[in-house]
Amino acid sequence: MTAVGSGFPLATLTPRWPAPRRIVVIKPSALGDVAQSLPLARVLRTLYPHVELAWVINRELAGLLAGHPCGLTPLHFERRAGLRAYLRLLRGLRAERFDWVIDLQGLLRTGVLTGLSGAGLRIGLQTAREGSGWTCNQVVPGTARSSPAFERVRRLADWLGWRGDWPRLELGVTSQEHDWVEHLLKDLPRPLVAIHAGAGWETKRWPAPQFGRAVRQAAGAVIAVGSRAEQPLAQQVLAEVAAVGKPTVNLAGATSLLQLAAVLGRVDLVVSNDSGPLHLAAGLRTPLVGVYTCTSPRQSGPEPEAPAELVATQVACAASYRKRCPHRGDGHLACLNELSLERVARAVEQVLARRAATLPQG
Repeated sequence: MTAVGSGFPLATLTPRWPAPRRIVVIKPSALGDVAQSLPLARVLRTLYPHVELAWVINRELAGLLAGHPCGLTPLHFERRAGLRAYLRLLRGLRAERFDWVIDLQGLLRTGVLTGLSGAGLRIGLQTAREGSGWTCNQVVPGTARSSPAFERVRRLADWLGWRGDWPRLELGVTSQEHDWVEHLLKDLPRPLVAIHAGAGWETKRWPAPQFGRAVRQAAGAVIAVGSRAEQPLAQQVLAEVAAVGKPTVNLAGATSLLQLAAVLGRVDLVVSNDSGPLHLAAGLRTPLVGVYTCTSPRQSGPEPEAPAELVATQVACAASYRKRCPHRGDGHLACLNELSLERVARAVEQVLARRAATLPQG
């Protein structure tokens, strides 16, 4: 067994691990992480055209895999469903007799799945925590936490033997979903701006009204997106836009994941905190403005091919990756206040100007 933390090009491993018939990727969450990782499916499909591909994914995100062009079989990970559901998934993994397991999550719960899967080749990243790296017999070099998140998956692809350009994000968006979006947006004036003001951590949520104020002059119409729980944030965004007479559409909690992707692929600009919709838009190559407070645009930013302008706070504790602000008094959530409306509005204007320059005239 190769020592944990080492690795070498897979071409040299072929005698020991022949071309796989069945591969499973373990990346259950979150939306942005899955969106950044999904191009790996095209890499695997190209390198091994006849392989059967499966993906372990949280049930609430499984819709992202529906109709995927690479033919991904979703295996549902139900984190809050208890031990019985976890053991059911583990038994299912073992029954499928996968040749390879690729653990991109690198946590105890995914490491156990990897180690007990029965797969001959168990691949992990150097970011593995909670002892999960010890269940892998190959750990891809150059994938430490110091590398940007998008880059780690690419280094895995390079290690597997990929030599082409990085694939774009592919999704199984159907004609029905495209038609639904066209009908919804057809009478709205351009430019169309989609806003996601939510995020899982309070330290990543720039104030929702600020989003509305940042876009209301430059946008023709504004569409708010997000989960059902983020509807109040969406309403705050749209109230600021409606105050200047611009058309608005509230889709928070009203779309499937593929409908959300269809919307984000249709608009002229996405403005978002560091969250799943930002990375979904980046993968679709939609122009975007990313707002970064407690996370780093270098470490957690979108892939470099995305037409993005990233605006980050400049407080001393920026990019601390704290889910809750540890400061009190005037320092509490100072990162959100320091990141000014003017900076974000200027980024919106710049990206829309570049977008307008690429559109056909007349």
